[in-house]
Amino acid sequence: MNLNLYGYGPRNRQKWIIVDMGVTFGDDTAPGIDLIMADPDFIASRRKDLLGIVLTHAHEDHLGAVGHLWPDLRCPIYATPFTARMLRDKLEEAGIAHEAKVTVTPLGGQFQLGPFDISYLSLTHSIPEPNALAIRTPLGNILHTGDWKIDPDPLLGAPMDIPALKAFGDEGVLAMVCDSTNVFSPGRAGSEAAVRSSLSTLLSGLKGRVAVTAFASNVARVETIAKAAAQHGREVVLVGRSMHRVVRAARETGYLQDFPKVLREEEAASLPPDNVLYICTGSQGEPRAALSRIAYGDHPRVGLEAGDTVIFSSRIIPGNERSIFTLQNRLAQRGVSIITEKDHFVHVSGHPCRDELEDMYRWVRPKIAIPVHGEIRHMMEHAKLAQELQTPQTLLAPNGSMVWLAPGKAHITEEVYTGRLYLDGDVLTPVDDGQVDERRRLSNAGHLGVMIVLDEDGVLYTAPRVTLFGIPTADGRIDDLREEVAQEVKDAIDRLRGKQAQDDVAVKEAALRAARRIIKEATGKKPVTQAEVVRI
Repeated sequence: MNLNLYGYGPRNRQKWIIVDMGVTFGDDTAPGIDLIMADPDFIASRRKDLLGIVLTHAHEDHLGAVGHLWPDLRCPIYATPFTARMLRDKLEEAGIAHEAKVTVTPLGGQFQLGPFDISYLSLTHSIPEPNALAIRTPLGNILHTGDWKIDPDPLLGAPMDIPALKAFGDEGVLAMVCDSTNVFSPGRAGSEAAVRSSLSTLLSGLKGRVAVTAFASNVARVETIAKAAAQHGREVVLVGRSMHRVVRAARETGYLQDFPKVLREEEAASLPPDNVLYICTGSQGEPRAALSRIAYGDHPRVGLEAGDTVIFSSRIIPGNERSIFTLQNRLAQRGVSIITEKDHFVHVSGHPCRDELEDMYRWVRPKIAIPVHGEIRHMMEHAKLAQELQTPQTLLAPNGSMVWLAPGKAHITEEVYTGRLYLDGDVLTPVDDGQVDERRRLSNAGHLGVMIVLDEDGVLYTAPRVTLFGIPTADGRIDDLREEVAQEVKDAIDRLRGKQAQDDVAVKEAALRAARRIIKEATGKKPVTQAEVVRI
C-alpha cells in the first residue's frame, strides 16, 4: 500500500507531491476487511500545499487507494495512458470521475509541479507502462524507481530505457529510492518471452480442460497464455471481472491488438474439453475470485472435473499461503491436476534480483540509497548491497520516517503519523477504532448476551434472557448452559438490595459477573459479553 511524499521548501512553506497511493488486502487478522490503505492525515492537513499525485504504474498496491482517498486531497493526478485508463474505472466506481482531474502523460513525458521537474523513464515490470520518476529539484536529483525488473525481451510495451537511466546518472543523482523485493534472490528475474515458450511446451502435452490463473494486471502473461492456447487449438475464455477489465483497458490503450478471439463462458461449455482454455482470476486464493468459485462448484457457467488441469502462473505472495493451499486442495478433491512454478517454468518475477540491482546502481550511481518495498529485512539487505557497491550513504527509512535529503548530510529528521485505514464495507475507518478488534475477539471466544427486564420496584419481571453465539458445550448441551447462566444471573440480581437494586449499572455489573463466571467454569472461555437492563 505504497504512499510516498516528497517535499521541498522552508518549513511551513513546503510544497509536496505524492508518488503512488495503493492498497493491500485484508487477511485473517482483519476479519471482514477487504482493503487496507495508508492514512493520509499528514498530507491531507497540508493539502493547500499539495501539488499533485504522480502514479508510477497501475498495480493495486500503487493506485488502488486513489478513488478512496482523493476526496480528502483534491489535487491533480498524473499518469501514463494505460495507468490512467485503469484509474478511470476506479474513479468511476467511487463516483468522482467528473471531479478528479487526470493528466495523461506520454511515455517518457516531462512536466513541472512547482519546484519538482518530473520525467517518466520507461522500465519493465509485470504490467504495461511501469515507470521510474526522475525528479529534479534545485537541491538535487532523485530517482524513484517504483516496481521494475530488467526484461531483455519484453513481449508487450516499451523496452527499458537504459540510455535515459544512464543519462540521468550522468547528470548526478542525489538519492535513489529503489525496490528491494527480490534482494535475497541471486541472478536475474528472467524474461517473459521464456515463459511464453515454456507454457506453449507445457500445453502441448495436456488433455482435458485447462485453466490458467495469473494476475490480471500482468497483461503480457495473459497474452502469453492466450497465444499458447491458440497454438494448440484451444479456444480462450476470460473468467473473472478484473480479467475482462484489464484486457479491455489494454486494448483501448493500444496493447493486445493481435490478441486471439475470446469466447464467452457459455459458448465454451459446448466445446470438447481438449479445445478449451480458461484464463482465470484468483491466483492468490481470493474467496470471491473466479478460480475459488470454480473450485467450490459455485460458478454458474464454468466447471472443472477429473482429468482437467489448473496452472498457477504466479508466485505465492507471502501471507496468502493458507488460502492458496486450501484452494489447491479443493481442486485436487475434484480430481483436477495442479501445476505450479515448483513443477514447471510457468512464472518469472516482476522485481529485480541482485544482479539487476547491481546494474541499476552502476547506471545511476546515487550518492544516497534509500531502500523501499519488501519487509525490513529486505531493506536492510538492500542497504548492505548498496554499501558493497560503494554508494556513499544508505538510509533505512521505515514507515513514518521524514528523510532530510539536502542541503547537508541526509538523515531522518523526524517521525510523522502513519496510520492505516480499513475499507469496512463501504466505510473508511481508522485501524484503531476497535471494530475489527471486537470482531477478532468474537471470532476467538464467541458472544454472550443477557437481557434483564425489571418492574418499577426492581424485581425481575421475567426470567433473564440469555443468548450464546460461538460458545462450546460438551455434547452440544447449549440449552442447559443457557438455563444455568439465566439462573445464576437471577440469583445475583435477587441478592441486590436498596439503591443497588434501583441502579441499572449495578444490576448490569452483577449480571455480567455472574454470567461470565458460569461460562468460564463451564468452557474455559472468556466471550465478549453484553447485558441490557429494561424497566417496565
